[in-house]
Amino acid sequence: MKGLVYHGPGKKAWEEVPDPVIQKPTDVIVKITATTICGSDLHILKGDVPTVDDGRVLGHEGVGVITEVGSAVTNLVVGDRVLISCISSCGRCAYCRDGVYSHCLGEEGVSGLGWLLGHLINGTQAEYVRIPYAETSLYKLPDTISDAQAVPLSDILPTGNEIGVLNGRVGVGDVVAVIGAGPVGLAAIMTAQLHGPSKVIAVDLDAHRLDESRAFGATDIVQSGADDWKQQVLALTDGLGVDVSIEAVGIPATFQMALDIVRPGGTVANVGVHGESVTLHIEDLWISNVALTTGLVNTRTTPTLLKLVEQQRLAADKFVSHTFALSQIEEAYDVFGRAAETKALKVLLSAD
Repeated sequence: MKGLVYHGPGKKAWEEVPDPVIQKPTDVIVKITATTICGSDLHILKGDVPTVDDGRVLGHEGVGVITEVGSAVTNLVVGDRVLISCISSCGRCAYCRDGVYSHCLGEEGVSGLGWLLGHLINGTQAEYVRIPYAETSLYKLPDTISDAQAVPLSDILPTGNEIGVLNGRVGVGDVVAVIGAGPVGLAAIMTAQLHGPSKVIAVDLDAHRLDESRAFGATDIVQSGADDWKQQVLALTDGLGVDVSIEAVGIPATFQMALDIVRPGGTVANVGVHGESVTLHIEDLWISNVALTTGLVNTRTTPTLLKLVEQQRLAADKFVSHTFALSQIEEAYDVFGRAAETKALKVLLSAD
């Protein structure tokens, strides 16, 4: 089969790789019908994730059809159409029992990280993929949900919801600012609506993404390149600052922006994947009663979000801006990597 293979920082290739095989009784093999590219994949290619080895097939999102099941798998069968979660959960270790699937120890108690696909094992940007702990890492999909609706449920929707909105403790009447209107930031904007905020302010450099953010639920937009961007945000909060500040970029400048606009007693929810150190001015923050949260998505809310998509309460297919054949994945990476020019949000890669 073919897969998109990482060969070190800045190097990737769509090339022949061995077909995946069942390695453990809890595995299944899935034929990919649709996948996508994540900002985390771009971070890997930049060299920000040194735990990814040369030769790794990238990708941790997708939809597919089961072609083979391990001997211990009882509630999934060949032919089932499934959503692939970006987090693999054994369902049995101490972290999984606490719902912290992102730090799954695995059945052997040695991994300590639920992000396996496209990171520690071969991922979904391929024709087939092996899914470990299949019964607790896959979700059966109804026929009423299209691939375009389903793919955002692999990662960005639960990430925006859990690490942005829920960690940020968004509540009724809150003023929320989301810094970074990329796919995950837009997911936070969309899922924030489920909690009744009075305002959701999108902050970004890109005018197109700010315009797009209104369709996802932003009530106000602020261009971060403006000299008075902070004053614009504060003016929308009666000068007090926002209740919840969600950082969805992952660079020092935007992390500081999130801190600059939160009010005393507010929460800063960091969602962005950071590849370099940031400065935390605890000498200023300690007296402000500001809470700071971080996290890797657990995907605990995926079943709920799946129901909301099925009920058409979340228009998940809005995220898909470009479509490609899976064999065009290198072209898709180019388009996704130049999002400011191409106006890309999420690219949908469908099996040829």
